[in-house]
Amino acid sequence: MAMRRKSRTSSTFSQAALSPEKMTVSLTGFMGCGKSSIGKLFCRISNWDFIDLDEMIEKRRGQSVKEIFAEGGEKLFREVELETLKSVLEDRDNGTGRTVLSLGGGTLTTPEAASLIGGKTVCIYLRANTETLVDNLYKYPGERPMLGDSQSDRDSLRAKIEEMMSRRAAIYEAAADWTIDIDGKSYPAIAGEMDTVIWLSEKGKAKD
Repeated sequence: MAMRRKSRTSSTFSQAALSPEKMTVSLTGFMGCGKSSIGKLFCRISNWDFIDLDEMIEKRRGQSVKEIFAEGGEKLFREVELETLKSVLEDRDNGTGRTVLSLGGGTLTTPEAASLIGGKTVCIYLRANTETLVDNLYKYPGERPMLGDSQSDRDSLRAKIEEMMSRRAAIYEAAADWTIDIDGKSYPAIAGEMDTVIWLSEKGKAKD
């Protein structure tokens, strides 16, 4: 089910977020919800451009996310992340075309980043329950410094996700113009829901 956040109307979107010539859609949600995979699939089907913020950070810094965390912890990473986000959105303001921007799971915990996303993009929250996140992150651990050693077993991972989501869920909800529940859905189905809510955003309609 996809839902529009009722407190925001189409008139509050900036020209960078909604216009016939260009549009920027951001994807937010916890690690393991499939932001990058779903975003890439949608862009391939719809012929949009795709930007992964973590990949842009690594390119800008010349270091992996893991290396940035090792050098200066989360504080340094969030600083680099914010500056990279500003650069990406400035490029989008000055450019054309339609783009999906996949955010990091913690990007919106920086208030300035949340404000930028709210003003310059249509933000879609890919919401997953704890068990979906546990399954995805346990099967496909990747390099996720924020999770530390919790990925070693499912119980530790579940506890870590619950602890982090107790702080992040409200942040995701507050930033989102739309929320798509992803539990039990295929990536093509979720991409189809993205297409629907983007169309509704352009038309200034709401779906409850």
